[in-house]
Formats: sequence, C-alpha cells, structure tokens
Amino acid sequence: MQLPEPAPAQVRILTVCTGNICRSPVAERLLQAGLDQAVPGGFVVTSAGTRALVGEPIQPPSADIVRTFGGNAEGFAARQLTSKILRGVDLVLTMTSGHRGEVLQLDASLLKRTFTIREFARMLDVLDDRAAAPGATEEAAHDGGDRLAANAAFWRGLPARAAAVRHLSLPADSSENDIIDPYRRGLEVYHQMEDELAPAIVSILRHARLNAPA
Repeated sequence: MQLPEPAPAQVRILTVCTGNICRSPVAERLLQAGLDQAVPGGFVVTSAGTRALVGEPIQPPSADIVRTFGGNAEGFAARQLTSKILRGVDLVLTMTSGHRGEVLQLDASLLKRTFTIREFARMLDVLDDRAAAPGATEEAAHDGGDRLAANAAFWRGLPARAAAVRHLSLPADSSENDIIDPYRRGLEVYHQMEDELAPAIVSILRHARLNAPA
C-alpha cells in the first residue's frame, strides 16, 4: 500500500519490530490515535519490520489491543524496513535494542533520532517531571502562529533534549528497554507485551498533550 507523503509540517514517526504484525503496529496505531487528539494533523505514524511478513495484517490479539485502547486496526499491511522508508523520518521508536541496531545499519545518520520506545518514554517522563518542578520555566513552542509548524519544530528538537537526560532514566536492567515478542505464543505473552508497551505509549502521548502549541 502506497502511503501518502506527509506534509512538511507533519512530524514523521516510525515504529519498528521484527515481523511488523504484532508490536510495531500496536505502537503505530495507538500513537497515531493519541497524537491526532493532541495535535490534529500534526503527526504521521507508520511502522515497518526488520524481517517483515510483508502484506500480512495485524495479528488478531494485537488488533484487539489496538481496539481496546481506542485505535483503528483496519487496513494494515506489514512492510519491510528499508533505507527508503527511513528517509526523512523525524523519530524512530524500536521495540528492542536489537531493532535499533538494525535501523542504524541501514541509516547511521539516524543515530540521534532512534530509541527503543521504552527508553524514549522514560526520558520524556524525566523531562515532564523537570517541567513540573517548582521554578521550572516553560518552553513555549511558537512559529509565527502556525500551530503545526510550531509542533514540528518542538518534536524535531525533542530527541536531543531527551538524550540529554538519558543518564537520569537508565533502567535497572537493560532488558527493560525491550518489548517482548508475542508472535506464535500464547495470549499471556500478548498481555505481557501490552503491559510493557502501553505505559510507554501513555508517556509519549502525555508529553505531546503537555507540549501541544496553543
């Protein structure tokens, strides 16, 4: 399926897993639904797999998770991750550290814009806690009254701000950066995937809402 080209003022986010049928589609569809509410028209979220089952729909248990949280699971087809797909992406959110490495093998220029989704969410939590602290100065995003341009400018600067607090958001165990792969496993593993992925998505959407341009 040929996706429409995003407008310049839209933030382009790519989620990545292995087959592109379990984890990254859930992240794609739930981030898109939540970001559409925070800044309508401000984001285009897509996904791809490092060893994609090209053309396959979302796995039924993953589709159920998407619908449970208010997303749309319809019309999805898995895509193979390529350097062309990575071109022009503002932020890459991978499901594991291994996927991050595979992204960077394809395009090393994305080094400072590629994170596992769980580590990125923890960084945003640190930024939000700092912003809420007494005496914190609010960083207002503005671009001549253009809300979408202001939002795009904010998000394109976000990876650098997030990386600056990485040392404050390190997990006790590096495995806490990864989302478990439920493919061909029981429903309990899909529930574990949901338990690991949902809080990260909530953190990212909260940051988007808190920093949506007026």
